[in-house]
Amino acid sequence: MEGERSVLDDLFDHPEQLGRAVGFIDMTPLHGEWIRKMVFSGEDYTLQAHRGSYKSSCLAVAISILLVYYPNRNIIFLRKTDNDVAEMLGMVSKILHSEAFCSLAREMHGIDLAVLGESQNHLSTNLWNSPMGAPQLLGLGIKSSITGKHAWYVITDDICNKDDRESRAERERTKRQYDELQNIRNKGGRIINLGTPWHKEDVFSKMPNIHRYDCYQTGLISKEQLETLRQSMAPSLFAANYELKHIASSELIFETAPRFTDDPFFLRDGVAHVDAAYGGSDYTAFTCGKLDWNTGTLYLYGKLWHKAVDKVLDPIIEECRRLMCEPIKCEKNGDKGFLIQEFLERDVYACGYTESTNKFVKICTYLKKWWPKIVFLEGTDPEYIDQILDYTENAEHDDAPDSAACVCRLVENGYW
Repeated sequence: MEGERSVLDDLFDHPEQLGRAVGFIDMTPLHGEWIRKMVFSGEDYTLQAHRGSYKSSCLAVAISILLVYYPNRNIIFLRKTDNDVAEMLGMVSKILHSEAFCSLAREMHGIDLAVLGESQNHLSTNLWNSPMGAPQLLGLGIKSSITGKHAWYVITDDICNKDDRESRAERERTKRQYDELQNIRNKGGRIINLGTPWHKEDVFSKMPNIHRYDCYQTGLISKEQLETLRQSMAPSLFAANYELKHIASSELIFETAPRFTDDPFFLRDGVAHVDAAYGGSDYTAFTCGKLDWNTGTLYLYGKLWHKAVDKVLDPIIEECRRLMCEPIKCEKNGDKGFLIQEFLERDVYACGYTESTNKFVKICTYLKKWWPKIVFLEGTDPEYIDQILDYTENAEHDDAPDSAACVCRLVENGYW
C-alpha cells in the first residue's frame, strides 16, 4: 500500500522504532542515531554515555541488526567478565526471535529467521554460513584468551568499571587486554566500544572516535531524578557515572607506571628486606634493592606471599642467593629477633632493626621520593606492584610498599 513503511525503511531511517517494537519502549531518536553509527558507519566508533542512558539496549538492537543485515560478518563481543556476557546474548536472542526481526529477515533474504547453536556465550542464525565453524556471535570476558580468533566486528561494552577507577593496576591490565583486540579484527573490520569512563587514564584513553553524552545532554533523566542520584553517592562517583567527569582521587600516592629491566646484574651486592607476616590476612613481602651511584637509579625486586614468613623462608633465601643480595634486614619489634635467628641458622647474613616510624609516613617519605628513580627487575610479582600502585593511607594491604620503603630508607642510610 502507498505510504506504508517497510521494516527496511525503519531500519535505515528510524532504527529506534525497531527497538520499540522489540520491547525497548523508551528509545528515542537519539538512540536511533547511536544504533545507526554502530551499524552503518564505516569507521571505528566509541560511545561514552551516562548510566541509565540505554546504551546497552541500543547495542543489543545494533548487534541483532548486524547479524541479519550482514550475515556473513561475524562478531566478537566482550564485557568485563565471562558472567557479564550471558546477559547481552540473552537480549540478542530474544530480539532475534521477535516478529520485527523475522519480518526484516524475510524482506532481506526471503526466509524465516531462526537462531541456531545458542548458548550463554555464542549463537548463530540460519543466515550464517561460515566454512571455519566459528559462531556468528561469540561473547567473551575481556580477560579470556583470544589467540587464533578473528572477527569482522569487535565490540566492547563496559570493559571499564569501578575496579578501573580504584586500581591503577586494573586500569593497566584492561588497557593491555584492549591492545590485544587489534589483532583479532579482520582487515576492513571495525571496533565498536561502549561504556562509561571512570578515570582519566582508563582504557578510553586508547579508544578512537569518541562520542560523549552526559546526563545533561541526553535529557533522559529529570532534574529531580538527577538530584536524588547526586545525593545518594559520593561526588566522584556521580561525576564519573553521570557527568562523565573525572574527579581525581587525592588519596593515591603513586601516579606514574613503574619501569622494568630484565638484567639481574643491577641487583648484585644489594640489600634485602623482609616484611614478615605471622598469620591472618597479611602478606609476607620480600624486597631486594641496589642503588646505581653513577645514574642515581634504584633497582628493586619484589616478591609477595599470602603466607606466614616461616612457610617461605626457603624461597626467600633462594632469591637472596640468586641475586647476591645480603644482608637481609628484618624488623624485630614483633618477634624479638626470632626471624633473624632463623636466617642465621641457615647461614644467611641477617640483622634487625627497631621500627619507630608510622607506615604511611615512611612510605610517603621514602618510597614516594624514590619512585621516579626506581626500576624493577622483571619477575617481580605483579601483586607486589599492585599493592604499591593501589596504596593509600587506608589501603587494606600495605606489606609491599612498606618493604619497598624500608629498602629506600636503607639506601639513603648507606644500607646500615
